[in-house]
Amino acid sequence: MEFETGAIPLSDIDGAFDLQATLESGQSYLWDCADGRMYESMDVYGGDAWYETVVPPIDGVSDEQAVVRVRQTDGHLEWEATTDAVPILTHLLRLDDDLDAILDATPDDSLLERAYDAYEGMRLVRDPPFPCLISFICSAQMRVSRIHGMQMRLAREYGDTVTVAGETYHAFPTADQLAVRTEDELRDLSLGYRAPYVQRTAEMVANGDAHPNDAVGLPYEDARDSLTQFVGVGDKVSDCVLLFSLGFLEAVPLDTWIQTAIADHYPDCEAGNYAETSRAIRDRLGGQYAGYAQTYVFYYLRAGGE
Repeated sequence: MEFETGAIPLSDIDGAFDLQATLESGQSYLWDCADGRMYESMDVYGGDAWYETVVPPIDGVSDEQAVVRVRQTDGHLEWEATTDAVPILTHLLRLDDDLDAILDATPDDSLLERAYDAYEGMRLVRDPPFPCLISFICSAQMRVSRIHGMQMRLAREYGDTVTVAGETYHAFPTADQLAVRTEDELRDLSLGYRAPYVQRTAEMVANGDAHPNDAVGLPYEDARDSLTQFVGVGDKVSDCVLLFSLGFLEAVPLDTWIQTAIADHYPDCEAGNYAETSRAIRDRLGGQYAGYAQTYVFYYLRAGGE
């Protein structure tokens, strides 16, 4: 099998785009940097490294598993893939978003302006739902590099292997492939106490008891509640899956950094519980696209901004 190749002119999309900021800002743990330096630095802006992933079939986008590699150079996204990567990259990297219009729809706010300036062109991702769910179950109390390492180990040990142009790539395991693993096997991959959560959630999906896609089309807070049926999923993980996979751009995961932003910049949004605080900070960040604002603030503060 050989790669097809192509390029997407960035002048064809609405608004700026930065691949490194998008893929290394803690939204997705399903891509790997070909040079082995994924999540090596907090200074993620404007790199030209190759990123690669194996993408499962995506309803309405691609009906086959695909190996995709992409890098940003001189006003283009260059790609190599086992199929036409344009619709896949457009979907996964939200190249169909009008980024300028989205950010203009968020409030005039000095913290947001500093974050937008620091990471110009960072977009949200649209990860495949099941891998996204598992990766954020693994995210509790973990540095981004360790979360990423867990997902790469799961792919190497239990996912499909695909050989292209003499190189081997590892797909993230399906629910069926993870459901048959034991807790001890998953613990051996350093999942720790998350191992039973991953195994039991995979069983739920494999058995047809539930799927993260079931949240699509529900009102936002109902969708968040629906995802908490999965083992190991609370409100914050649910919000991450809604935002980084299922297209709920209003979702604001209340992680440590957003709680810091609330304490330091928006103290009147602290309401004492997740649901009410979430509503308050979502409104403060503009409602419809609050998740975009949140993601910029998350990365800006995490990288040392004030």
